[in-house]
Amino acid sequence: MTAVSDQNRSAGSGSEGLRYLLVLSRPRFWLYLAGPVAVGVTYGIGGVSGLFTPVTVALAAYFLVPANVFLYGVNDVFDADIDELNPKKEGREARWRGSRLVVAAVVASGLLGLATLAITPRVAWPYLLGFLVLAVGYSAPPARFKTTPLLDSLSNGLYALPGAAAYATVAGAHPPLAALAGAWLWTMGMHTFSAIPDIEPDRAAGIDTTATFLGEARTYAYCFAAWTAAAAGFWLVDFRLGLLLGVYPVFVAWVARSSVSVDRAYWWFPALNTVVGTLLSMGGLWRVYPLWEALP
Repeated sequence: MTAVSDQNRSAGSGSEGLRYLLVLSRPRFWLYLAGPVAVGVTYGIGGVSGLFTPVTVALAAYFLVPANVFLYGVNDVFDADIDELNPKKEGREARWRGSRLVVAAVVASGLLGLATLAITPRVAWPYLLGFLVLAVGYSAPPARFKTTPLLDSLSNGLYALPGAAAYATVAGAHPPLAALAGAWLWTMGMHTFSAIPDIEPDRAAGIDTTATFLGEARTYAYCFAAWTAAAAGFWLVDFRLGLLLGVYPVFVAWVARSSVSVDRAYWWFPALNTVVGTLLSMGGLWRVYPLWEALP
């Protein structure tokens, strides 16, 4: 108890509190929320003049840091006991060390999310509210979707919602249904793949997830199916998008059949997502500003 109390005091003190908030927000995963905003904006705008506006910059800024503080802060609050057994929390992530500063930052980040309703059109509101509701419901009782197989995977569509909100904000219309379905299926695969390293810690803590229910081998198959369906959804929008998303089923098949540890591959995943997200965004930009026009 003394060690925990010391950690809490440390987390609540000035620079240490800010440093802990930085770790809590998972910097490696910041682009999981901010990246879809960039993709949504580039495909929703009618010209390059709509790329950087006060609203698009505000959305990108919110989903880059505050939204991650909110999402992972809520997660860590309600997973504090479980995370005591999770080895992932010993390196790049941190176990919950709640303090008044940290709790206030998490609450303020949620309220800031509500404030985005004031600067966006009504067509974007369902996606923004959906993100906030699922960000809480995934970890917090009574829903706590993360402890129910399949619902834990389905609820992770929350990662697609910032992109849908950004698209709706700049286009003034809902994104194509096939793209939204493809993005949702992609997040389902992403979440379930990331849960594979947690299978044993979750089982030890008595937590039921899609990954613990299926086991490692069948979870690979589930991710392969989800990502293949995601690629098919994007193919319906543009075959080039489908080809790009096809890298994910190839990736998971390679991990499943290779000698590479999934614990190691898990940490490569942000780099893969960054590359794919960058290519998606560039494709959206070339739609309104063709590459050949940028060449001398």
